Amino acid sequence: MFEMMMMDTGLGHVYVENLNVSDAQQLLCNLKQMKNVVIGSSRQKTNLMLCGAVPRLLQIMTTDNTPSEILVECGVLLGSFAKGNEANKRELMEDGVLAIMMQGLAHSNLKFVESCLRFLRTMLTSPIAPTEILFQDNTVIPHMIQLLPRSPCTQECVASILANSCKTPDQQEMMFRHGAIQALSPLLTSNSDKIRLPALQCFAAISYQNKPISMAIASAMYNGESIPELFCKLMARNNTIIMQLTSAKCLAYLCRAGAIRPADNMIVIRAMPTLVQMCKKDRSVEERVDGAEVLAYLIEEDVSLQRTAAITDHLVLTLAGFIKYTPDSSHKKEQAEHLINEMRQAAFKVYASLGANEEDIRKRIIETETLMDQVEKYLSSPTVKVQLASVRCLHSLSRSVQQLRTSFQDHAVWKPLMKLLQSEQPEELLTVASSTLCNLLLEFSPSKEPIVDAGAVELLCKLTSSPSSALRLNGIWGLMNMAFQAEQKIKSSILATLGTDQLFRLLTDTNVDILMKTLGLLRNLLSTKPHIDSIMSSHSKQIMTAVIMILEDDHPPEVKEQTLCILANIADGNTAKDFIMSNEDILKKLTYYMRHENVRLQIAAVYCINNLVWNEEEGAGDRRAKLKEYGVQKHLQSLLSSSDTVLFDKVKTALQQFSS
Repeated sequence: MFEMMMMDTGLGHVYVENLNVSDAQQLLCNLKQMKNVVIGSSRQKTNLMLCGAVPRLLQIMTTDNTPSEILVECGVLLGSFAKGNEANKRELMEDGVLAIMMQGLAHSNLKFVESCLRFLRTMLTSPIAPTEILFQDNTVIPHMIQLLPRSPCTQECVASILANSCKTPDQQEMMFRHGAIQALSPLLTSNSDKIRLPALQCFAAISYQNKPISMAIASAMYNGESIPELFCKLMARNNTIIMQLTSAKCLAYLCRAGAIRPADNMIVIRAMPTLVQMCKKDRSVEERVDGAEVLAYLIEEDVSLQRTAAITDHLVLTLAGFIKYTPDSSHKKEQAEHLINEMRQAAFKVYASLGANEEDIRKRIIETETLMDQVEKYLSSPTVKVQLASVRCLHSLSRSVQQLRTSFQDHAVWKPLMKLLQSEQPEELLTVASSTLCNLLLEFSPSKEPIVDAGAVELLCKLTSSPSSALRLNGIWGLMNMAFQAEQKIKSSILATLGTDQLFRLLTDTNVDILMKTLGLLRNLLSTKPHIDSIMSSHSKQIMTAVIMILEDDHPPEVKEQTLCILANIADGNTAKDFIMSNEDILKKLTYYMRHENVRLQIAAVYCINNLVWNEEEGAGDRRAKLKEYGVQKHLQSLLSSSDTVLFDKVKTALQQFSS
């Protein structure tokens, strides 16, 4: 073998040396000889590249006035080298061939342009491809789109390149701005699958999670038919499986972007059944996984589609087969493990989408044989994709009150969940896992107590300091759930671990949801009289400062309403009332919000007044007298004319306390 390689390398040097001739005809002949040697032989591609063929070819191509025939042969040879192994591709990139071939697209000779496109397609559809290179020069994309109608080869190659390269909203926008929809539309009616398929893939790439472009595609026409109608035609059973699947994917993306209604027959009768069909056993693993993932994405946010999918063609049971999938013995160990993981994560994704809203569907999923055991097991999967999908599935199922009380009690899913949250993980995984933990900490969940005992307070308090707003939100949300109707020791533990400095930071967070949940936590901490008095005795200064700060700042009405409700809770304490009554700022705020134009804020303010003047409580007379000085009774009387029944009832009750 060593001698053979030496001989091949020796011959390789001869072939490369033969490219140094000055006679154009001889050079053309030598290039063709080299082409005949490398086509179909990965070893010879490598040998000739080792012998310096690539720099010499580039030198020929970049020399002025090189004849077109020679340029074409150089382009074909480089295209052949690109079809070698990964190392060949890396070397071609290092040698700067991509940039030169992109420049070649502007040449007047179509055959040379086609050879450049074939090279670029091979390179840019490779997993190691630097696809962003196409978008770095503003002239490349518009030129490629202009090349589309030139020939079947340009249609096939350009569509493939663009479909594989378009990955960001900016890239989608650039393609759209330069007329991609109009240029790609005729390709959908081509007689060649090699052209129709990459055109479909291109439509999928530019429409994914992009509402304006999806709307433009949905309203575009070609030959009197809308583009979505053409997608439907390509879903016909006489087309290849990959064609049907990609067409359904295009429609799913348009639907999720709001360009097609979920109730449209194109979705309900065509796309969704096609995607469910793709999940069947007679499809390849790749088709089943792709079909399931697109289906999960399509139905993720629409209840009616979830209901329809759940009763379509035994989907719930079909997905159970994904989790039990075992590849045949022809696969190598690494490849077999990859396929198993792909199947598992695809199944969990669909289950997560199916169970997002409907109690009945969640029940059917959980009742699928050993599913909860599988979810619990794969929360600890070493493969992040599988782990994330199983957590998503668990998150969906944990939205069920009934299941939290039953199935979740039988399976200690909180253990691997807590372990996951206490380790270094990608942000997306931590976000879904902490959302799930929030559900498991709801008051009626049997898992709540063991989770608290396992260190949930420290874990959630730590999350509230995360740079990620999603993790901060889940941290404070979990603490809020934990504090609801909790024992005094849990509330004290939350306050002590979180600390008042961090509480203030959360109350000044720019994310309104975080602010609302922090106020929700305070409201839950300040509930039941002994707890209110105890917390206010040690934290009154900080809490009252926070309340004033929020009521004075420019916040949405729902934030101020929640803050006034906290005041109402404080007013319900025995001794805590004094912290309101001795604070002139707070009393002025209460009278201000009683007169506010927002009825909900008026109701919350009057609710607080009610708690302060309640007759049966000690010191009520003195408090009434002081509040009269602030004009509270007069304000209440003026509110009797309110048309809002809730406000009227609260005002009436408060006035009764003043008059008794």
